Amino acid sequence: MTAGNNGASTPEDDDPFGYLYADGQASGAQPPSGGYGYPNSVNRVRPVGTRQYGQPGPAPQAPQQQGVYGQPSAHYAAPETLPGGAPTAHSPQPSHGGGGGRGRGPNTKGLLIGAIAVVAAVVIGIGVAMIGGDDEDGGDDQAGSTPTQTQQSGEPTPSASKGEDEEEAAELPTADAKAMRLGGTATLASDVEGAQSDGGIYVSNLNQPGNSVTWTVNDIPKDGTYTVFVRYSTTDEPQSMTLTVNGKEFGSKLNMDNFAHAGDGDFSKGWTQTFAWPTLNKGSNTISVSCADGDKCNVLLDQLWLKEGQVKK
Repeated sequence: MTAGNNGASTPEDDDPFGYLYADGQASGAQPPSGGYGYPNSVNRVRPVGTRQYGQPGPAPQAPQQQGVYGQPSAHYAAPETLPGGAPTAHSPQPSHGGGGGRGRGPNTKGLLIGAIAVVAAVVIGIGVAMIGGDDEDGGDDQAGSTPTQTQQSGEPTPSASKGEDEEEAAELPTADAKAMRLGGTATLASDVEGAQSDGGIYVSNLNQPGNSVTWTVNDIPKDGTYTVFVRYSTTDEPQSMTLTVNGKEFGSKLNMDNFAHAGDGDFSKGWTQTFAWPTLNKGSNTISVSCADGDKCNVLLDQLWLKEGQVKK
């Protein structure tokens, strides 16, 4: 049967919710105020075990439907109204009203708002956890940096301090002209200004084969390569002399060029320096600068000094 009042049907065939459907409303179905949902329906107790739509006496008032359920669905019919359909243990649920008589789904707007709230809470929680983790990591880094800074700025151990201080304080000696042993006809003089030796004294008359200066240096701290510096003055073309270390001639001539570009015999403006990298022994060593055959020795010699390693100044 279809929803509505078929006239000759029994009360059991009447649909108590006919007022919810379009065809029931077309037949004049009204919300129940006693009896079934169709006009002229009556109350009747059904046999035991079947659905009872009403009890003897005044029928209970059906709850008023909310506004959202007020629209019927033209596409829905209760199972009891279908031919051969057995009564069901569940009451039919009214569908939400919608335009054009189509059923309306659940409140998706509310569900969406709830889902967004959950996601926002999760994101906030993760952000708080990450911020907390960064703070903890930063604290660890700061704590770990303290010992490093202390080690860098702290006092060294006594043994290391002694060794380092000794190495830093170990200044290799410097020889003035008057502390050197002269050979041949070399002499001391002080007429030309600019010598840095004590009293402005320098060695002259080296421009003869066989003339030389020799420096005996003591307290060399260890075997190794050293730099020997020679301070001199020349106003001529590039000069070169022979360097001898511990009685052995050094591999190449000592370059004594006119690096100051002095001219016209003005030795006061020709003071400059040169260097070589000989190997010295720990303890005492002898260093000689001499004018050998074929050398050019027109120079004034002021000082000799040493530095450890291969340096240029």
